[in-house]
Amino acid sequence: MTTRTRRTVTFGSAGTLVVATLIAGALAAPAASADASAEQGRGHAASAKDREQAGAAVAALRAAKKGIDWADCPEDWGLAKPIQCGWVTVPLDYAKPYGKQIKLAVDRIGNTGSKDERQGALLYNPGGPGASGLRFPTRVTAKNKLWEKAAKAYDFVGFEPRGVGHSAPISCVDPQEFVKAPKLDPVPDSAADKRAQRKLAAEYAEGCKERSGAMLPHMTTPNTARDLDVIRAALGEKKLNYVGVSYGTYLGAVYATLFPSHVRRMVFDSVVNPSTEKIWYEANLDQDVAFETRLKDWMTWVAKYDATFHLGDTYDKVRGQWEKLRATAKRNPLNGVVGPAELVAYFQNAPYYDSTWVSIATNWSKYVAGDTKPLIEAASPDLSDIAGNKASENSNAVYTAVECADAKWPTSWKKWDRDNTRIHKDHPFMTWANAWMNLPCATWKSKQHKPVEVRTGKGLPPVLIAQATRDAATPYPGGVELHKRLKGSRLITEKDAGSHGITNLVNPCLNERVDSYLLDGKLDSRDVTCAPHATPKP
Repeated sequence: MTTRTRRTVTFGSAGTLVVATLIAGALAAPAASADASAEQGRGHAASAKDREQAGAAVAALRAAKKGIDWADCPEDWGLAKPIQCGWVTVPLDYAKPYGKQIKLAVDRIGNTGSKDERQGALLYNPGGPGASGLRFPTRVTAKNKLWEKAAKAYDFVGFEPRGVGHSAPISCVDPQEFVKAPKLDPVPDSAADKRAQRKLAAEYAEGCKERSGAMLPHMTTPNTARDLDVIRAALGEKKLNYVGVSYGTYLGAVYATLFPSHVRRMVFDSVVNPSTEKIWYEANLDQDVAFETRLKDWMTWVAKYDATFHLGDTYDKVRGQWEKLRATAKRNPLNGVVGPAELVAYFQNAPYYDSTWVSIATNWSKYVAGDTKPLIEAASPDLSDIAGNKASENSNAVYTAVECADAKWPTSWKKWDRDNTRIHKDHPFMTWANAWMNLPCATWKSKQHKPVEVRTGKGLPPVLIAQATRDAATPYPGGVELHKRLKGSRLITEKDAGSHGITNLVNPCLNERVDSYLLDGKLDSRDVTCAPHATPKP
């Protein structure tokens, strides 16, 4: 459930839940296989990974020669001038670099500083898996103060990973069916409820195979990392500058492992635990615990402002209001469409992002006071939003395809049932909803790979890691684990905070260090702990 944009809305129940400049001369792309395929000559046959890395080298050299034909973005992409859009061609299967090709959508805005100030392109991935990065250049057009200094030095480059948006999009179910509500209550009351959810998950996996079967074996994080290297080459960049948030940190970590000498600067924000033991089944179980902790933080905050929200002046009272609302929607879905699943999908935004605390509490407060419309509208699907629903379904399809393909998942229902029953006992908010979202991986119809062993490779420079201690979607131990694995890295800990994606929040202790690293390559001599960013006020 990594960055989970609201699935009917940046890890998560199948259908229940749910986030440059012109090439300067002819910069030669370094051979993509230089790092990871040095062993290729050993033995009688190269390993699959070696073949794929060699294929990535072929694709990168081809892309460097071709470049990108930048043009005004298509009108329906919602990216106005001076942002430009283009395409980068990559192999579907890197083991067959001359085989079937797919096109990836990219966009950019040139650096705002002088030619002398320019340091190259800065690529961005917001997470998912399944989220589009095309909005990244709008941080410049919107004059986002936090990124103002970086924008002087870098072209901001966004892209849609394979399978996402305009980049050979995949699908698992009709989008209008995907968003229909109400869904089944994710918390099962009986064995029959569990059987119904298992049937839905198996049908979803089958739908992925039917609608997108040719893409599924290749929807892996290592392949997306190879795509990232081809984009780097197409941009004419010798080295990659990169910011990854949530799942984007795992993508960056895999890239750093496969292409260590191609990295210039990397920022990891809100880190997925890269341990092969965690990818992805255990990572989702860890989330269930962290979501409960962060939900309590939010409800405690709501209680602090009882004079504003009137939902109770203690955590227990506010929690009681939640249980009452959930029970009401279970008996009779609000307005016929908002049941427990839809409430969880909406309320989960509070543990994700502090920026939603006030709006969710306000809508909830109005509901309790008798004005039901704001909450119901916020938690309901909009069947008239054809494009938005298509994007939501696509995002969920990519999320599922990548996580299912990246690693082998348990196939025993007894294990799923035992683990989720145990965790639900003390962490009931998200556990079963998250289980159902991931359960298609138990009956996945395509190859499941072994996760990459993330580690420091020859030539990898120091990287910057930023992590909040109470993050729900990517729990704090993930940042610590990546820090251990990438030698020379620096960890900035935002203590007593839990919003997801902290480089996008105002906290000078963090913001100034991100700027210093991106602009000058400077890191502190030791790890740093920052006080939390400001807590929202109603």
